[in-house]
Amino acid sequence: MENKEAGTPPPIPSREGRLQPTLLLATLSAAFGSAFQYGYNLSVVNTPHKVGTSCGRGNILQVFKSFYNETYFERHATFMDGNLMLLLWSCTVSMFPLGGLLGSLVVGLLVDSCGRKGTLLINNIFAIVPAILMGVSKVAKAFELIIFSRVVLGVCAGISYSALPMYLGELAPKNLRGLLGTMTEVFVIIGVFLAQIFSLQVILGNPEGWPVLLALTGVPALLQLLTLPFFPESPRYSLIQKGDEAAARQALRRLRGHMDLEAEVEDMRAEAQAERAEGHLSVLRLCALQSLRWQLLSIIVLMAGQQLSGINAINYYADTIYASAGVEAAYSQYVTVGSGVVNIVMTLTSAVLVERLGRRRLLLAGYGICGSACLVLTVVLLFQNKLSELSYLGIICVFAYIAGHSIGPSPVPSVVRTEIFLQSSRRAAFMVDGAVHWLTNFIVGFLFPSIQEAIGAYSFIIFAGICLLTAVYIYMVIPETKGKTFVEINRIFAKRNRVKLPEEKKEETIDAGPPTLSPAKETLF
Repeated sequence: MENKEAGTPPPIPSREGRLQPTLLLATLSAAFGSAFQYGYNLSVVNTPHKVGTSCGRGNILQVFKSFYNETYFERHATFMDGNLMLLLWSCTVSMFPLGGLLGSLVVGLLVDSCGRKGTLLINNIFAIVPAILMGVSKVAKAFELIIFSRVVLGVCAGISYSALPMYLGELAPKNLRGLLGTMTEVFVIIGVFLAQIFSLQVILGNPEGWPVLLALTGVPALLQLLTLPFFPESPRYSLIQKGDEAAARQALRRLRGHMDLEAEVEDMRAEAQAERAEGHLSVLRLCALQSLRWQLLSIIVLMAGQQLSGINAINYYADTIYASAGVEAAYSQYVTVGSGVVNIVMTLTSAVLVERLGRRRLLLAGYGICGSACLVLTVVLLFQNKLSELSYLGIICVFAYIAGHSIGPSPVPSVVRTEIFLQSSRRAAFMVDGAVHWLTNFIVGFLFPSIQEAIGAYSFIIFAGICLLTAVYIYMVIPETKGKTFVEINRIFAKRNRVKLPEEKKEETIDAGPPTLSPAKETLF
């Protein structure tokens, strides 16, 4: 008996969260089946290369247009005119962000009623059904199926782009929240990259392979349906919104291993107390509350800056820049794949550095690189006809911009938007966040061609200015959230919003003696 007592002591629970196998696999299942859909479907019909004109020799863009034209000819015995083709193709592309806007508006209801994990599982319906419809569209000779499916896929992307970071942010311990939060953008970029690979003419970007290319979007959804049910629901959702502490503790034990859980449970109890006192916030009330004013403005700036800083314009101009540097049209698609590799590498670099350098440094560095690249690119585009060597500098600017955007403006907002709101306001905040993201996405796609035609290369000066303004706001307003709990971050913003938290009011009441009757100021917590 004495020997047994003198044996090896039980392991001391760690206070720092580690990337346990359950947490890692849950992240992979959730992100691959959700964020991947956004990136893949954003890129698969948006390849910028303009190679060839015929159905058999064009890239995937021409292959789709040829299918539209041939289908129209079989119905009407005449080919489409240019205006009708432009209209149909614009609908095909623009329906995706409009569907995303719709998805962002319904995600709040879903995550509260079905849970974070339940929402992701239900969302797979909006990926599998359109995958089937697009896969049979050639046999059915109906390009309308593609346009309709793009709307549904947009809804899928809109839901996942808000629900996924919410789920991952609530699964992660505070010291890994940045790493897991960037996984949303990592898998978006992986989806973009694989779409670029599969869209190559030698793989599926041809008249025979494009139905399979479009239908592949259903594969990650099927994998998520088969794997995600085996992983836990968000423990914060279980305790704070469902009041089930036993389920929350069970989930935490699976996600944390031997880590000491009491501090994290106590933090969730503090949020639950605020939740009971305040209840869920509507979007309108969120916009009116002084206690959340700077948080709300911050996510609007971050998401608008992400889309308005010129990433779509860089992609639009890429072919022109490559061609001016002597890259033949037939090979520009491979240069674009190379830029996709840079995108993935820098996004993964951001995922590693976000917990070491912090959120603010990556955002500021990223916007600094993007703004500088836009300014230099303006000079290149204006003077490359007079000095041909500048064309190579143009390619460097494109790759530098992509690297800068991938290290900060693309991945980090997904982390910050989860961290700066507590549970009671997160649903409404993500609805606003998603609406801003998709609206600005649509606005840039709709207006940029007209702006480019009106002022040409000078449009990049506008993007450089937006990068500068966004960076100044981040430097002046957004605090560093690395290593802080949700409650600690809330206290930082409470000072900026000039409101007092309940515990502060309670302390003042105790110090002042018996309370006196006076009107209460409205605060969130």
